[in-house]
Amino acid sequence: MSDPAVDPTPARAPAPADFAPFTHFAGFDWAGDHHDLVVVDRAGAVVLRLRFDDTAEGWQCLAERLAERGITPGLTAVAVETSAGSAVQRLLDLGLAVYPVNPMAARRYRERKAPSGAKDDQLDAWSLADALRLDGVRPDGLGWRRLVPDDPLVQELRLLCRDEVQLIAQRTALVNQLRAALREYYPVALEAFDDWTRPHGWHLVLSFPTPAALAAAGRRRWERFLKGHGLNRPETRDHRLACFARAGQFCSSNPAVTAAKSRLSVALATMLLALQGQLDEYRRRIGELFDRHPDHDLFGSLPGAGGKLAPRLLAELGADRTRFDTAQALQCFAGTAPVESFPPNGYGLYEVTGNVWEWTTDWYRDHGAEPPSSPCCARERSYDPQHPNLRIPRRVIKGGSHLCAPNYCHRYRPAARMPQAVDTSTSHIGFRCIVRPSGQ
Repeated sequence: MSDPAVDPTPARAPAPADFAPFTHFAGFDWAGDHHDLVVVDRAGAVVLRLRFDDTAEGWQCLAERLAERGITPGLTAVAVETSAGSAVQRLLDLGLAVYPVNPMAARRYRERKAPSGAKDDQLDAWSLADALRLDGVRPDGLGWRRLVPDDPLVQELRLLCRDEVQLIAQRTALVNQLRAALREYYPVALEAFDDWTRPHGWHLVLSFPTPAALAAAGRRRWERFLKGHGLNRPETRDHRLACFARAGQFCSSNPAVTAAKSRLSVALATMLLALQGQLDEYRRRIGELFDRHPDHDLFGSLPGAGGKLAPRLLAELGADRTRFDTAQALQCFAGTAPVESFPPNGYGLYEVTGNVWEWTTDWYRDHGAEPPSSPCCARERSYDPQHPNLRIPRRVIKGGSHLCAPNYCHRYRPAARMPQAVDTSTSHIGFRCIVRPSGQ
């Protein structure tokens, strides 16, 4: 007896819960002051081409033109190269189903329509619309993921967490400038304090702007300063007092340098204190919103989450709990990922891109610049020509980091390179370790 025939056609997967039989598909190419929209029907025929200004009148014109062509927003899906921003929010407000697409994927779809690579906003919008029709919306669950709007609390929490990261980066930039200025005329201040991301170093500059002012203050004022800023531990107090005592021994002998750089240092320290005050307010508001969310106990109990990572995890996950397939995928999105979180490349290397920017031993020079004649010259020529007063050498970092979001960064590749001051220390810059088997 022969075996019963087996149907080689695989079983069709059930339609996803958010699948809708859309009647129209749109591609949205956004810009700063205007946008382009192309709408196609189910057969791929173009039913609307529109360029409109990013104004109240422009968006009203879009709504009217959709109505004129019989395009129902609730039955229309739109593809756009970002998942956030005012334009995306206005598309949602119109009732359209938004499907974010990675810019690199959008580029491939555009090349499918125009192999020459010619840039044209209407072409970009049309290629997105047709790609959404053919590949994006599918009943088998293999299409693109639809953007699910979050409630206002989660939206505010997410924006605050992302903006906080950007403000911290600005603080790092100001600290680097302050350290460079102090190195010019006030090296004892750098010797006394290691961590210049904390306010006590800034207060030192404001209280004693020059080495002469520090030396003239005397030991009693030094001790009051340290005690007033909670720096009275014996193991560090004695070291700092010794540094203060020799403030005038190794400093700039040029009064013009001291006058100019002390003024710059006071300005930077003032800005850092103001910025830190705003960061404290951000942290307070983030904690307040996190405590109000019904899932704060769950995220707060995650191992290793802590007071900063837990709100960021909650904010990025939002209301769409199907956005990440695994808990590890969520953690990788919100921060650095453990090694081997993603498949290796063709050389067997893991996380070559997108985890942290990686330090290299090369001193930075612009593409096309003449190679230096010796290693010492390479270091000297790595300084930033846009900021000649910042005499901090820069090395090459490569590969992009977890902060490089697809909607604004195109550096997810090993060849991506950029300069970075050597005294920078942030969570998204690291280095690669190579483990060799014993005997090799």
